[in-house]
Amino acid sequence: MEELPSWPDGTVAILTTGGEEPHAIPVSTAVRSGARTIHLALALRRESLARLRAEPRVALTLLAREVAFTAQAVATVVEEPLAEAERVAAVRLDVVAVQDHRQPRFALEEGVRWSWTDEEAAARDEVVRAALRRVAGADAG
Repeated sequence: MEELPSWPDGTVAILTTGGEEPHAIPVSTAVRSGARTIHLALALRRESLARLRAEPRVALTLLAREVAFTAQAVATVVEEPLAEAERVAAVRLDVVAVQDHRQPRFALEEGVRWSWTDEEAAARDEVVRAALRRVAGADAG
């Protein structure tokens, strides 16, 4: 897989950061921003943010309908705080390798999707994804 596939907004991805032990968390904001770039947001209080500052090599695993991959990447904080959401930082993942987990013996029919139970949180999630697309455009320009 040379290029990242597309996936629906709100698909849950798992971000794994390094350190003494691997640390994995679910994220809802992963946005494909190029053939080999992904932008996502992390709360400023997240341990993952501190970990990727110390060791920028990360992995992002994403499973959605007909999509299954792990992107190994180098993470860079590109906006902190994110202008539209003051409690989060925008992070760019520059993908160095993509492991395609799909196989002809099975089909992925569904991915895990976030379902916000709080209307404010749902609205904030949409704002953050839109802001990440803005940041991604600025990064590309």
